[in-house]
Amino acid sequence: MVPRCYQSVASALLLLSQFTSTSFAFKFTPTGQTVQLDGASYYIPPDVVSTITVSKHLKKALDSAGGLLPFTVVNANSFDYGERDFSEAITSYTSTDDVFSKGFLEAIYVQYSGVSNHKYPGFSAPKLSGNSSVGVVTTGFASNTSSIPAGPYFVTSTGAVHQAWKLFSDVQGAFLETTIANQDGTFSVLPANVEGQSLAIAVPSRLYFTKTEDKPLAGVRLGIKDIYDIAGLRTSNGNRAWYHFYPPANETALTVQRLIDAGAIIVGKMKTSQFANGETATADWVDYHEPFNPRGDGYQDTSSSSSGPGAGAAAYDWLDLTLGSDTGGSIRNPSQVQGLFGNRPSWGLVPLDGIMPMAPQLDTPGFLTRHPDIWIAASKVLYEENITLSYNYPSKIQTIGWPTSNSSVANGLLLSFLDKLSTFLNATTTTLNITSQWSSSHPSNVTSSLVNLMNITYPILIGQQTTLVRDPFYADYSAANSGRLPFINPVPLARWGWADTFPASTVSDAIANKTIFKSWIEQNVLIADESTCSDSLALYVGGAGTTNYRNAYRSPPGVPTGFSTSRISIFSGVPDFVVPIGETPYLSNITL
Repeated sequence: MVPRCYQSVASALLLLSQFTSTSFAFKFTPTGQTVQLDGASYYIPPDVVSTITVSKHLKKALDSAGGLLPFTVVNANSFDYGERDFSEAITSYTSTDDVFSKGFLEAIYVQYSGVSNHKYPGFSAPKLSGNSSVGVVTTGFASNTSSIPAGPYFVTSTGAVHQAWKLFSDVQGAFLETTIANQDGTFSVLPANVEGQSLAIAVPSRLYFTKTEDKPLAGVRLGIKDIYDIAGLRTSNGNRAWYHFYPPANETALTVQRLIDAGAIIVGKMKTSQFANGETATADWVDYHEPFNPRGDGYQDTSSSSSGPGAGAAAYDWLDLTLGSDTGGSIRNPSQVQGLFGNRPSWGLVPLDGIMPMAPQLDTPGFLTRHPDIWIAASKVLYEENITLSYNYPSKIQTIGWPTSNSSVANGLLLSFLDKLSTFLNATTTTLNITSQWSSSHPSNVTSSLVNLMNITYPILIGQQTTLVRDPFYADYSAANSGRLPFINPVPLARWGWADTFPASTVSDAIANKTIFKSWIEQNVLIADESTCSDSLALYVGGAGTTNYRNAYRSPPGVPTGFSTSRISIFSGVPDFVVPIGETPYLSNITL
């Protein structure tokens, strides 16, 4: 037994010698850490934003805390800055920033930016309202290049200062993946989570950012529909096979990059119905689960395909803006059922590079938000010189399908809105029946009714997705998987199959019909005006507070043929805006 024992030890020593004499190359990348402060979760990015001198008192506090301490930076630009100024600053932080909390008062760093040859005297730790106490107070001088933005941070025993990003839970299931920016301009999946069954989203303190002419969206928290490429991240287009098959994007879509360059903070990619086709929750969503509409009983459909951007923008105070897309109503519909501002812009304002196509002649990028001021600022950034903002308004309003009697809460809201709008614009109001007007003024060389002319125009145009998306995907996937095809949800599968029954020449016919309609609208309904953009506004009822339960089983998916009011903007290329005007009560079969 003894020789065997020695032989075993000798072998082990030989192997150890081989390993220790060889240099192994490995990549070690710090990804930050998560901590809890006063019951809230925070993500601490690995990047050091500044380094401060650790005073004796601060070192003692850091040693007691294990080498990491929450602390608050305040700016003192006057030699007389004292306890009262500090208390006012903390009151402001508490009321304006959802990341800051009084837990960050464990240490205070007073950053003096006055005359450098005068030593700032500082002040003793004051008592705040409610007798909450302040920990260590330390001071430092800030030049124009070394200044740390005011707000909450974490400091280490070496004086390294890290930002504080608060973690929120995606309880509505609006996000597919949450993100954090890298220093090289790419993005990574957020390496953090929170307790529960939802993804965590990290948001930075609002106090870090100041909007400027160059950065009009500084600090605006932005969610992106997952049909837009973002460098470093995978895109799913609502399809699991696509997400896992293709590598992360090398470049960020131009539309997204413009918003980043203007200061927006990308916090995650948001769910879309599969390949941006319209789906309902129980009937059609298979690969992923449809987000939850926060309005009413919480079990109404989100009205895809920008369902993630809609649910997130409606539910979360910590999310300022979301970027969606509208081909056939995918921004307007989620906005209508979730009480948001939303826009389908004029077609062709922005290049669509890096965005999954559905129908190039119809696809448009736009926003969903609760904040009209952010909506305007973001639109200026995204559409650049192609946006026209005018304070001269049309003097005519045309209503389509508008109620005439105050017979319901919804009707009352709509009539009140129309009355206030017409008064504000000093405008006359007329009723527009689009099909009747077509009958009396259609082009002389067109004999079809409007409904017949446009009946299959939309499904034919979105049927181009078979050649733009499906066929390359099938070819790539089957070549790598022994001929097997990826799983596709029922709705895109049905629409693609229908499109396959038509020859390619049908697309040219559909484009021709769209062009006929566009010219007719421009000449007869919405006539261009140099001062007011259009000679009139056309108002229609997008949503009247009716129910659409997500737990309902529906018939098999069909093809979106026909013509409706919401397709006026689709075929004519004019902008279409959703403006929320109120809420209506209803008896829910969920909560009764």
